[in-house]
Order: sequence, then C-alpha cells, then structure tokens
Amino acid sequence: MIGKAIKYNIKNINTDLIIPARFLITSDSDFLAKHCMEDLDAGFMENKIKYGYTIMVAGSNFGCGSSREQAPIALKSAGIKCIIAPSFARIFFRNAINIGLPIIEYSNIEEINTGDELELRFTEGIIKNLSTNIEFSVKKMPAFIEEIVSSDGLINYAKGLILKNI
Repeated sequence: MIGKAIKYNIKNINTDLIIPARFLITSDSDFLAKHCMEDLDAGFMENKIKYGYTIMVAGSNFGCGSSREQAPIALKSAGIKCIIAPSFARIFFRNAINIGLPIIEYSNIEEINTGDELELRFTEGIIKNLSTNIEFSVKKMPAFIEEIVSSDGLINYAKGLILKNI
C-alpha cells in the first residue's frame, strides 16, 4: 500500500475527537466521515481531499476513551487506509481490525511528517518513507489479522470461511 501521511503529533487522541458524540445520531458511514476529526482539526476532510492523505500518523494510545465502533468506521469512510501510532487503545485496535482498517504500531513517529509518501508492506513488517528513502522495520501483522484486514473486515472473513467449507 502506498499513501500520503497526515500526522497529529498528539498522544491520547480519543474516540470523541475522532468522531464527536453529537454526530452519533446515525450509523451512516458517509455522514460520520464528513465529521471525522472535526473537533481536533476542522480542516481535516478538506485537507485530506486536497492533499490526498490516506495514512494517519499519531501519538500513543490512539483511540482511547469510549469503545464506540464508529471511530474507526469514520476514519475508514473518510478515506484513511491505515493508522500508524506507537500504541492503540485495546478496544479501538479490535474495532479497527474488525472493520478491515489496518493499524501499525511504530514508536518513532518523529521519522514521519505530514505530506510524506509512505509504502507499507504489512507482510514484511516494513514502512518505507518514499519522501526520504528510509525504511523502518515494524512488527509484522499476524497472518490471521492480515487475512481479516485483506477480507475487508471480520464479517467478510467469516463469510469467506463459511463459503470455503460448504
């Protein structure tokens, strides 16, 4: 996967900053995407579209707070294809994988800047910053998680398993 990074060098970005509670009046993913990151960065959607950001980089404990599953849904629906952070809140981690949104734990986020073009090689555990031509090793995604993500989420993965066994 190749994409352009948008970086928030902020720890503890919680689910209420990702999708504020006042917008949880619907489960429509397009509506949620329009309001994604609104309270943290009012220009997020405009800049994401203008500059083509598809990879979010953030500080540790990303997705903390409530267990709202709408947070990763809003990010994915907004066009974010992967999130890189030193650590993720446990429930956010599970919710992201369950909807097929890949996440990468990487501690040295200072190596990545907004606008950098990144190549993510999940099976190899590599982030290559194409803007600086520097590669970073990261923890490889376990095979079963990679299968869930490549199936676009747990439900599709389970459906595939059922169909294989019929």
